[in-house]
Amino acid sequence: MGVLPAEEIAALITSGGIRRADGTSAASFGEEVRARRRLQPASLDLSLGKRAFRIRASFLPAAGARVADRLADGLLMHEIDLSEGAVLERGCVYLVELSEELKLPPDIRGAANPKSSTGRIDVFVRLVTESEAGARPVFDDIPAGYHGPLFAEICPRVFSIIVREGSSLNQIRFKSGHCAVSPEELSAIHDVTPLLDGPASTQNGLQLSVDLCGTGNGPVGWRARRHTGLIDIDVPGACTARDFFTPIDRPDNGLIILDPDEFYILASKEALAIPPDYAAEMAPMSPGLGEFRVHYAGFFDPGFGWQAQGGLDGSRGVLEVRSHDAPFVLEHGQPVARLNFEHMSARPGAFYGAGVRSNYQGQGLRLSKHFRQE
Repeated sequence: MGVLPAEEIAALITSGGIRRADGTSAASFGEEVRARRRLQPASLDLSLGKRAFRIRASFLPAAGARVADRLADGLLMHEIDLSEGAVLERGCVYLVELSEELKLPPDIRGAANPKSSTGRIDVFVRLVTESEAGARPVFDDIPAGYHGPLFAEICPRVFSIIVREGSSLNQIRFKSGHCAVSPEELSAIHDVTPLLDGPASTQNGLQLSVDLCGTGNGPVGWRARRHTGLIDIDVPGACTARDFFTPIDRPDNGLIILDPDEFYILASKEALAIPPDYAAEMAPMSPGLGEFRVHYAGFFDPGFGWQAQGGLDGSRGVLEVRSHDAPFVLEHGQPVARLNFEHMSARPGAFYGAGVRSNYQGQGLRLSKHFRQE
């Protein structure tokens, strides 16, 4: 029981549990996944297909209905061909057919999340499935034994983006049985293998707080600009940070005010580590602690921030923050998020930052891979 590692995901591809919607053979699909390095230690990067649909509003299919039925109900505005690339405008909602479809075994379910680089440019992405057995689907949740296509709902919030067939904006994990790590077990893990560089609050997941002091003379955060240029999802290091973000200097009083409906990139005060036998997912704190959302992309792979010789490598959690209806004061050290831990069904052969492409190992305050590092 647990989250499936890359090797078991590869076995699902070989057996046809994960396959290309266009009928590509399992062998060719597996070669493509390896060539494009889409397998992470505990997840698979999904890819956009050829067809996207500009829609009037976000939706889920009604129980017993199909995605195409809802589009035919008047939500479809126009179809977009992604084979040569296209611009997805900020503030608009799109539904995109994914290149992959699933034929999962009855004991395997899935969960999806935006990729880290997607969340850090304020692109809201959710996975949509067809309804099964009369049940209404749930965003980012794939029921056990699901047979059918996959769709990505995409809503760029601040920056307009360029995507194309094959672009990856979200990722999927596969799970079997009971995966969750209890608070008591999480505390015991921390006693043996430190999960944070300090005391750990584990009652409702591993608690993270915000860093507004920073290190050195650099900014403690970034605030997104509006009316910027385009970001090409598939081109790393092409953008200059200050063309898209305004740096936030260290506040003298340890406080910043989040303006309503603005997007911020901040970092956790704590360095953290995910041991190789576990996976984690970031979840927001209770709304009672503040009217703001903290995460868009939430998967932390086995090995993030972890060193084989023991200790932490200094990796911080990057926080994608958006305030809600009212300005809100954020204070250095204030709890803002938590990590829920899950068991791996087996230890992956390669960990995050060791043997796989890992853009954010050892990160502090870090914008997405699309930006040149200052």
